[in-house]
Amino acid sequence: MKRNISISVPQKGQAIIDAIRRAGFEAYVVGGCVRDCILGREPEDWDITTSATPAQVKALFSRTIDTGLQHGTVTVVMDREGFEVTTYRLDGKYEDGRHPKEVTFTPSLEEDLKRRDLTINAMAYNDREGLVDLFGGMEDLEAGIVRCVGNPGERFEEDALRILRAIRFSAQLGYAIEEETLEAIRRLAPRLSRISAERIQVELVKLLVSPHPDYLRTAYDTGVTKVFLPELDRCMETEQRHPHHCYSVGEHILHSLKWVEADRTLRLAMLLHDIGKPETETVDEEGITHFHRHAAVSAELAEAVLKRLKFDNETIRMVRKLVLYHDYGNGVEPNMAAVRRAVSKIGEDAFPGLFAVKRADVMAQSGYLRQEKLERLDQWQKLYGKVMEQGQCVSLKDLAITGTDLIAAGWKPGRELGETLQKLLELVLEDPCKNRSEILMEEAVRLRK
Repeated sequence: MKRNISISVPQKGQAIIDAIRRAGFEAYVVGGCVRDCILGREPEDWDITTSATPAQVKALFSRTIDTGLQHGTVTVVMDREGFEVTTYRLDGKYEDGRHPKEVTFTPSLEEDLKRRDLTINAMAYNDREGLVDLFGGMEDLEAGIVRCVGNPGERFEEDALRILRAIRFSAQLGYAIEEETLEAIRRLAPRLSRISAERIQVELVKLLVSPHPDYLRTAYDTGVTKVFLPELDRCMETEQRHPHHCYSVGEHILHSLKWVEADRTLRLAMLLHDIGKPETETVDEEGITHFHRHAAVSAELAEAVLKRLKFDNETIRMVRKLVLYHDYGNGVEPNMAAVRRAVSKIGEDAFPGLFAVKRADVMAQSGYLRQEKLERLDQWQKLYGKVMEQGQCVSLKDLAITGTDLIAAGWKPGRELGETLQKLLELVLEDPCKNRSEILMEEAVRLRK
């Protein structure tokens, strides 16, 4: 089906399409860029599909990069900007559940579009033919539905990552997944075990930073998280019978995701902040559940999960720290000294993020004492602002004397010097007025006696 819709293709992309057509071939922008334009969004990339072979494309342009010739893709560079141009193709048998063993070039746009995953990603456009929509992509966009092209079972058997992509698109767009597609996800979810951790990670992060991160619930309901995040399944099945909570551990996690900004690190921290609760659950004589030390256990599990999913070391470090300290200071009346000690212990890099984590945690709990919790958190944040504004010492790097100063005064490098500096820091954390070199040197001498 062709529709009378106008899409403003970037000038350089249009120039590529025009050059290919002048040579006697077909060319269209295709896939995600078409979908995003229809939805009024700014596309991240402009992909072009054509009846020309890679060799024919390369012959038309002065600068190209062989991006993936075996799959028919050439990147055409126009004024330092790259556009992927891919030949219409038929995919061969998918022997590894991810990649076709071979591809065959075809002169048919329809054959190329029918191999794609979702109807909303299987539309093409150029300024002559207009929108080419052969599989109902526009109807699904208008109805708010995620649906596979053709037989969903076949699409997922070809490439199991499409299972997670379907859920991710649902979360990004706020769309429902069509029933046959959903049933195929449920039936074929175990095939995700054949997909690399790196690819799972990419789709999980896109889902988490979407407008609907709680749609991860669909992944649980269909057995998808059982494959790559079984820890969440245990949380979904762990009840919280306690005045402070109104959801299971898993539902609390999913609700908390909605209360924190769409930041990769913060959303990962919320996903994993209570992941250790099933391992620490106890029930008292009144039937109340408790999860003592769950933050420490969650931090260990968070690190293991992120390593399993091949996240980078800096992300692992930061998320682990946010998870470990997400309950730190609860119930403590805030004051300047308490804030300085907290920043010193937790670190200046992670401390600001804790306010967002703690607020999301509270908002996903029951209404019991919620206002009091939020007011206390606001007090902590205001005091932290004052500490930063006044440039108060919260770490050894802010101390008025250094190890070099102590060595010059007769200390030898080693354990004693480090312990002395730490004691001086504790003194200053309690009373920032003492962060003066003469006062600290006098105290250091006293400590040495």
